[in-house]
Amino acid sequence: MKKIIVLVCAIFMMYSCTNNQNPFFEEVWNTPYGVPPFDKITEAHFKPAFEEGMKRHNQEIQAIINNPEAPTFENTIVAFENTGRFLERVNIVFSGLSGSERTATMGKLEQELSPVLSKHVDEINTNTALFARIKTVYEQQKQNASLQGEDLALLNETFKGFVRGGANLSDADKQTLKTINARLAELSSQYRNNAMNDNNAYRLVIKDAAELSGLPDNTVAEAKALATRNNEPDAWMFTLDNPCRIPFLTYSDNRALREQMYKAYLNKGNNDNANDNKKVAAQMASLQHQKAVLLGYETAADFILANRMAKDTKTVMDFLDKLWKPTQKVVANEIKTLQAMIDAEQGGFKLAGWDWWYYTEKVRKSHYALDESEVSQYLVLENVTAGAFELAHRLYGLTFETLNDIPKFNAEAHAYLVKDENGEDLAIFYTDYFPRATKRGGAWMTSYRKEEGYPGQRVLPVIINICNLTRGVDGKPSLITMDEAETVFHEFGHALHGILSKCKYRSIAGTSVKRDFVELPSQVMENWVFRPEMLQLYAKHYETGAVIPDALIAKINKASKFNQGFKTMEYLAASYLDLAWFTLKTDEEQNTSEFEAAAMAKIQLPSEIAPRYRSTYFTHVFGGGYTAGYYCYIWAEVLDSDAFQTFVKTGNVFDTATAKRFRTEILERGNSDEPMTLYKNFKGAEPTTDAILEKRGLK
Repeated sequence: MKKIIVLVCAIFMMYSCTNNQNPFFEEVWNTPYGVPPFDKITEAHFKPAFEEGMKRHNQEIQAIINNPEAPTFENTIVAFENTGRFLERVNIVFSGLSGSERTATMGKLEQELSPVLSKHVDEINTNTALFARIKTVYEQQKQNASLQGEDLALLNETFKGFVRGGANLSDADKQTLKTINARLAELSSQYRNNAMNDNNAYRLVIKDAAELSGLPDNTVAEAKALATRNNEPDAWMFTLDNPCRIPFLTYSDNRALREQMYKAYLNKGNNDNANDNKKVAAQMASLQHQKAVLLGYETAADFILANRMAKDTKTVMDFLDKLWKPTQKVVANEIKTLQAMIDAEQGGFKLAGWDWWYYTEKVRKSHYALDESEVSQYLVLENVTAGAFELAHRLYGLTFETLNDIPKFNAEAHAYLVKDENGEDLAIFYTDYFPRATKRGGAWMTSYRKEEGYPGQRVLPVIINICNLTRGVDGKPSLITMDEAETVFHEFGHALHGILSKCKYRSIAGTSVKRDFVELPSQVMENWVFRPEMLQLYAKHYETGAVIPDALIAKINKASKFNQGFKTMEYLAASYLDLAWFTLKTDEEQNTSEFEAAAMAKIQLPSEIAPRYRSTYFTHVFGGGYTAGYYCYIWAEVLDSDAFQTFVKTGNVFDTATAKRFRTEILERGNSDEPMTLYKNFKGAEPTTDAILEKRGLK
């Protein structure tokens, strides 16, 4: 049930505080635009606020149950929609902070108290008296069909949420489900903590300058700055965070160090230490199967996919297989090309995983005359962000005004007021782009307040984009990679989904859509990043300010399909691994290493390529909301590639009429209708796979 709580967190109070000192007990935050008072919230505030939130939530639920009037849509469904606001406010703030400002105490005690929140949600999901009222309204609608639009969507999603939450189970099975969910909540938190801690524990410290051969100046400078910050002034330090790891694997001439870095990344959570996740992953897969069987499904994937666009496991597997076969052929050719480069240099060794990025860059320079480090000189983060804003302006008429006097969750964050073309306030938007020890890896969008109340009293959403991008050093601005530029636009697409939402109910607003539809608004934005029309707007040299030359744009486009076999295969391998875990038909806990090896052998994954995420640090699926759903990204890419062609065919990739349809039929609608219905309302037809196969060079 989405609206109650996303079970990601809780925090323990280390010292006491009174309620009148606790910002969460303030009815209204006296801050600009009502954003959270980050400067006043401390760790001490969370536990009493969570406790009060659960208390109030239970009282609100009881009031619905005790209502002497017959159940109606307003006094039951809408009333339920409006419960839990205090608790949600506490949880949504901590959820945001736990991703970007996570301390050891927060992580440890999130794990300790997450079962408490799980139990609270389960008690509501399995409340017989409450479900009886909801079911009555649901049955009434089946008979008289009085509801439509968002009202009907809210009713259906509420009823379905209770059924999937165990409302129809026997009392004994309800208790079993609660036990399983509590344990899953605890293990999920443990898994995330372990993955983050193991990632942060690794440091490659280099003290001989000769071992830096091949690395770009900005990578070396950042390594020196990182070492200095960590009390190693006479060394260079590299971590497993993408802005360190990827450049190192791409440019370092030291093959032995590349191997060390590569293997350290692949073994996160797999070092037989306190952060080991092998047992945790196996336990979670077992529990997910037990839960699915309890709810009447053969596998966890069957249970989860029943509430997705794909509907069932066979559909997803057939979809992946359709892409896997052409990808194998492309990868075979890529391996030959890279091995030929090694042989031409008289390397005397067989291509390995730690060589892939390094020799890919050599081939890119040799065959396409494209040097990614040269492109990065035109990808100033500030300009890339401005480019994303300009795209939103050209498509949707939006403007972004910098807000300086507003509370921020971190000094590095930036805040903006988003306005519509008519000057109407639409949202508050935060960005936070650089790695730090308190921030988990990757990139994501979240919110500190969701949109609701449209059209009468629309609540201004507070939306956040968080990334881990390359920092600027030695007085230079942040010069990001091509992949990082796509990440900025991707997460900004998620942000627009939240910013432009126009829904009555918060539980179906914005990004609260089916998981394999939520990536459409984000991934469609990636299609603009390296279009010549777009590059000329934002890609300017960091020193001269000169616009990226046409010749370099031509090289980018010529090389756009290069290495797509590798990128597609490592992604698909992770998708297969995800489904392997959650199509298990047994409760028996697996040997994680052996299970993963068998799953990869089944698809004949080449030894030169590893799945993008391995079982011990696959946080997307082990507690990150993408369980049996990592396929969603490429599923949505079918949609986004097809959708972008609608713009291309107009002859103007900034076509405002097409953009208006995309906004009104998809971005504004949330989960108010079936995803394919929304897509066909925009496009006029279902998508085909032609565009994605062409874009990835798989035709």
